[in-house]
Amino acid sequence: MNPALASVIALLLAIILSMVSRLNIGLLAIALAWIVGVFLAGMKAEAVMAGFPATLFLTLTGVTLLFACAETNGTLQWLAHRAVGLLRGNHRLLPLLFFMIAMVLSTVGPGAIAAVALIVPMAMAMGERAGLPHFLTALMVAMGANAGNLSPISAVGVIANTKMAEAGMGGNEWKVWFANFIAHAFVAAVAYWFLLRKITKEQGRSKEAMETQAPLTRPQILTLVFVLAWIVGVLAFKLNIGLSAFAAVTLLIVLQTTEETQALKKVPWGVIVMVCGVSLLIALMEKTGGMDHFTTLIAKIGTPATINGVIAFLTGVISTYSSTSGVVLPAFLPIAPKLVQQIGGGDPLAIALSINVGSSIVDVSPLSTLGALCIATVSEPSEAKILFRQLLFWGFAMTVVGALFSQLFAGLLARA
Repeated sequence: MNPALASVIALLLAIILSMVSRLNIGLLAIALAWIVGVFLAGMKAEAVMAGFPATLFLTLTGVTLLFACAETNGTLQWLAHRAVGLLRGNHRLLPLLFFMIAMVLSTVGPGAIAAVALIVPMAMAMGERAGLPHFLTALMVAMGANAGNLSPISAVGVIANTKMAEAGMGGNEWKVWFANFIAHAFVAAVAYWFLLRKITKEQGRSKEAMETQAPLTRPQILTLVFVLAWIVGVLAFKLNIGLSAFAAVTLLIVLQTTEETQALKKVPWGVIVMVCGVSLLIALMEKTGGMDHFTTLIAKIGTPATINGVIAFLTGVISTYSSTSGVVLPAFLPIAPKLVQQIGGGDPLAIALSINVGSSIVDVSPLSTLGALCIATVSEPSEAKILFRQLLFWGFAMTVVGALFSQLFAGLLARA
C-alpha cells in the first residue's frame, strides 16, 4: 500500500477509535506510526521516533506538574473558597462567580479538567443550598473552565499554540485565548440569563453564615509565590514555559511544600501520551506525504466562504465523542494553511480559530470529562439522569452554535 495513503488511513482509524472506544489513542498512534513508517515507508525506527514532540512533552509535563503541586497542598482549593466567600450571601451572583473562578484558574495554568475537578463539588453543594438548577451550575463551571483553557500557559493552550506555530501561525497566543473566551462567555451569558428566570428572589439571597476559611499555610504561601513568579517570568521575561515550570516544581519539592509522589500521580499522563502519540503519527504523515491527502479529503466539504463554519462543525462533532486536546487539535490544526491552498482561499488563522472554538465549545457534553465530572457531583440518581440528558442535548447543540459563531466571527477575530 502507498505509505502516504496508509498514514491517512491510520489517522482516520485513530480518530474513529477515539470516538467509540476507551483505548488511549496515543498508544495506538505510536504503534501505527511504527508499522507504517518502518514496514510500508521503509524508514528506520530512529527516523520515525525523530517525529516525537519532545518540546511539547517537556512543556506539558512541566506545566501540569507545577499545578499538580498546587492542587496537592490545597493552594488551588483555598483560592476557590476565598473567591466564593466574597459574595456574602447573594446567591443569584453565584453562577457568574463560578464562571469567573473556573475561567481564571484554567487560564493561569491548570486547564479546564483540573479547574472543574476543583470547583464543581463545592459549586454543586452551594448551588443546591441556594436553589440553583444543577444544569446552570454545571454549565457555568464547565463553560468558565473552557473559556480560559487556551491561554498561552495552560496545558491545552500549549498544545494549540505549538501546533499552530509548527504550521506557520505562531505569535497569535492571545488571539487564540480571546476567540475561545469570547465564544464561551457569550454562550454562558445567554444560558445565565435564560436559566436565571427559574430562580426566585427568595432563593437568590440567603442569610446563611459564611463558612470560616482556614488561613494560608507556609507551603501554600510559597506555592502562590512560585506560581506567580513563574507566570510573570513566562509572560514578562519570555522564559521557556516548560523548563521554567520544572525549575519551580523542583524548588517547591526541595522546600517541602508538596509531596512529590502525590504530585506525580496527579499529572495527566494519559493525556500527555495521547497528545504526543497523535503528534508522532502526524509527523509521519508529513514525511510520507499523507498530510496532503488528508487535507484534500477535508477540502472537499468546504469552500472559501464556508470553511470556517464547516471545519468548526466537523471538529465539534468529533470532539463530542473524542479528545479535544489529544486528538482534534493535533490532527486538524496543522492542516489549516494547506486547507487554504486546497480550496483556493480563506484565512489559515481564521480556520485555526474555528477549529479551536468548534472543538472546545462542545466539551460540556456528558460524554466528555468536564460533563462527567459535573454529573458525578450530583448525589440524587434521578437528578443525575436529568442533568445527563440536559448536558447531552447541550453538547450536540453546541456543534451548531460553534459552527455559526466561527462562520460569523472567526474571520473578524483573526484580523483584529
